[in-house]
Amino acid sequence: MRVAYVGAAPKSAEEVERRRLLLQQWAAPGTTIEMAYSDEGPASIESMYEEYVAIPQYAKNIVRLEREGYDAAIVGCAGDPGIEAYQELCTKILVVGPGMSSFHTAAMLGRRFTLLTVADSMIPSSHELIQKAGLTSKIASVRAVEIPVLELSHNRAQTLEKLVQVGREAIEHDRADVLVLGCMSMAFLQVAEEMQSLLGIPVINPAKAALKMAESMVSSRLKHS
Repeated sequence: MRVAYVGAAPKSAEEVERRRLLLQQWAAPGTTIEMAYSDEGPASIESMYEEYVAIPQYAKNIVRLEREGYDAAIVGCAGDPGIEAYQELCTKILVVGPGMSSFHTAAMLGRRFTLLTVADSMIPSSHELIQKAGLTSKIASVRAVEIPVLELSHNRAQTLEKLVQVGREAIEHDRADVLVLGCMSMAFLQVAEEMQSLLGIPVINPAKAALKMAESMVSSRLKHS
C-alpha cells in the first residue's frame, strides 16, 4: 500500500524526513509512506486566507499522486482545507483528512470531545469543520493554546505543559472525555501519549488517525463517493 502525506507549506529536508520516519513507524507492515511537499505556500496554516492559498498546491500534488498510482493521500493540515475539491478531482486515489478522521475517532471513544487548536482565531472555522463532519452533538468545546504553529516545537516541554493545562480545563469545565489535537505540528511533537497518561482520557493524534483511517479504507477497498 502506497500512502502519501501531502503538505502545502515548504519545510526543511530534515523536518520532512523526520515526519516521514514517524509516519512509517506508525504504519502497518506493507504500507510505504512518501512525502509530497510543495515549494510554494504559506509557512503555516492559521487562518482561512492561508487555507485558500494552500489549496491549489494540495490539489496539484494529489492529482499527480493519483496519476502515479498511489493508494491514498493524507491532507497535511488538521483543518482539511479543500478536501471536497480533491475528492471531486480524483476518483482512483483515496483522499483522507486528519480533521474528519480525528473527529470520528473521538466520537467512537467518548461522549463529548474537545478540539485543541492553536489560536482563538481558529475557533469559528473549527466549529464549522466539526459541523461539516456531522458531529456537532458530540463537541464539548474548542479551546486554543495560543501558541503559533511555528513556535510549537521551539520548547516541547512548554507546549506539552500548555496542552495539558488547556486539556484539563476542557475536562473540568466542559465535561470533555476525549481530546483531539487540532494541528499537525502538534501531532508530530508526539505529545498525545504523554497527555493521555497525565489526563487519563483518550487524546487523538490527527496524523495517526488519518494514517490508520487511510490504511483501513484502502485495505477494505473503499473510496470516497
